[in-house]
Amino acid sequence: MTPILFWTLKFALFLLAVAMLCAVTRLLIGPTAQDRVLALDCLYINGMLMMLVLGIIYASNVYFEAAMLIALFGFVGSTAMAKFLLRGEVIE
Repeated sequence: MTPILFWTLKFALFLLAVAMLCAVTRLLIGPTAQDRVLALDCLYINGMLMMLVLGIIYASNVYFEAAMLIALFGFVGSTAMAKFLLRGEVIE
């Protein structure tokens, strides 16, 4: 791995961590439930992207599989939260 790529990936990890901190702030302070659901979506997307960047840095397939699981569970969770906010129940 070239030094430029290495430091670029480290910088990307830093920016993703900052984005996650902003999302956690919105999750805790968010005035409405919709803001909190959007913050959770942002958190799982940033977590998935962090796993992908770590997979590139360490050249390991385990990180890519973890990113796929985070994406799957995040999508299912955000769908359930949106359905709950619309109808008031998840299971009909």
